[in-house]
Amino acid sequence: MTALSRRGVLKSLPLAAGAVVAAGAAGPPAAARQSTDPAFPEPETRSSSPGTGRLETELTVRLTELDVPGVGRVSTRTYEGTVPGPTLRVHPGDSLEITQINALPANGDAAHQAMNVPHHFNSFNLHTHGMHVDPTGEADNVFRVFGPVGTPGAVGTHRSRIDVPADHPAGTFWYHPHHHGSAATQVLGGMAGVLVVDGDVDAVPEIAAAREVVVCISELKVSGGRVPDLTSHGVYDGIASTFLVNGAKEPVLTIAPGEIQRWRVVNAGGLTAHFLSLGGQEMHQIACDGITFMEPVATTGVTLPVGGRVDLLVRGGMPGTYKLTGGGPSHHLLTLVVTGAARTMSLPGRLPGRPTELPEPTRTRTLTFRSYENVFSGAFPNAYRILGDGETPPAGPQGGRGDVAWGRYSPGFVNQRVRLGEVEEWTVVNDSHAHHHHPFHLHTNHFLLTAVDNRRLETPVWHDTVAVPSNGSVTFRLRAEDFTGRSMAHCHQLQHGDEGMMQIVEYVN
Repeated sequence: MTALSRRGVLKSLPLAAGAVVAAGAAGPPAAARQSTDPAFPEPETRSSSPGTGRLETELTVRLTELDVPGVGRVSTRTYEGTVPGPTLRVHPGDSLEITQINALPANGDAAHQAMNVPHHFNSFNLHTHGMHVDPTGEADNVFRVFGPVGTPGAVGTHRSRIDVPADHPAGTFWYHPHHHGSAATQVLGGMAGVLVVDGDVDAVPEIAAAREVVVCISELKVSGGRVPDLTSHGVYDGIASTFLVNGAKEPVLTIAPGEIQRWRVVNAGGLTAHFLSLGGQEMHQIACDGITFMEPVATTGVTLPVGGRVDLLVRGGMPGTYKLTGGGPSHHLLTLVVTGAARTMSLPGRLPGRPTELPEPTRTRTLTFRSYENVFSGAFPNAYRILGDGETPPAGPQGGRGDVAWGRYSPGFVNQRVRLGEVEEWTVVNDSHAHHHHPFHLHTNHFLLTAVDNRRLETPVWHDTVAVPSNGSVTFRLRAEDFTGRSMAHCHQLQHGDEGMMQIVEYVN
């Protein structure tokens, strides 16, 4: 296989959530490091209490009338009345205890039966995306259903407790609903928030001295002053995406010449990948999907798939006004103004990263993401399937083109059983049409990307979400650890996931 450089693969693969921290002495508390730039909006931050090892908080989900700067009045579902929701900050060893209140109206489609048709838009649950935590019980369990009051059996108040392992990596993660059938609608309405695990990398002097700002990119589908429900496949096709950063359209952030800022960037949208470019400013990537690199990597741009995150160190250049763009040059995300007295700041040399190696695999799997258009009648004519090893068997004669139900999500079928501690090699193929974007996301465990389109990476990269090239493939090694139970692998273009491009992964001893 031909080798790809790390810089080359960063331009073709996901980005991890970036944040900007306020300048200060090495190692101040997170609250003291956050940006106070009045022109740049910051989500509310809720942090674990010092000495308690616990972050206890509430998240209320309700229909909200938002005044979105640069957009106008928008009616949508939100966490705590804002887009994005509050940023949650914890440490390794903490417990994250969330009471979630469903203040949405009762579902109007309570009698809905078809599993892989979007439905129950007022039911949700909680996924702590990228976290290496228990996928069962009251933790990161995406098989739970938090129904609104008025739904039979629903209580309206739901509790989650996520125990963060003492050796959990410090990095940038995020949370969002993951109820099968309603995830796309809810995330495209702005239901998402950033989740930060503070730890060893934050104590590196050069990083502790940098300003930190969360850069949470939301993608809203706004039509007629509201975000419509996904009641047919084409609902969102004619609606241009509205991209917001921390809930505002094209906000302004300032930096001094020579100043280094730390950006935690999260693609918290549901449909669109971004190629982030910053007008020639110096950028160094220090983490991907919450896993720190061994050293900073210079880059001129990074691809951020749906659900991906990246941590960047950005150095201010010549005074002037620059644009951060993503999803195409016309998608202006934020404005960076380089101004003020010049500063001298240094980049770190080495970082407390995770080594990029795993032993030779003892098992291989191949999964194929395949889309079919216009094979069903009704409002959702397309079929989104995962074929190959472990594919879901047909439930019965389907007719049409080769049993198109074969390979779609079934809540009663375990597609992949993965043994803890065993090293596996997976190849994920996208043989759909060129316009079908399929980012692959695995819950509970990160995987080590080793090749793209059969071209070996010179330096593998840890991911939990990766873009699979059209008519191409990605290859990675996986060693699941610590947690048993049912989890998920799926396409993180969330409309595809809601329509069946999803599998159950069971981690076993």
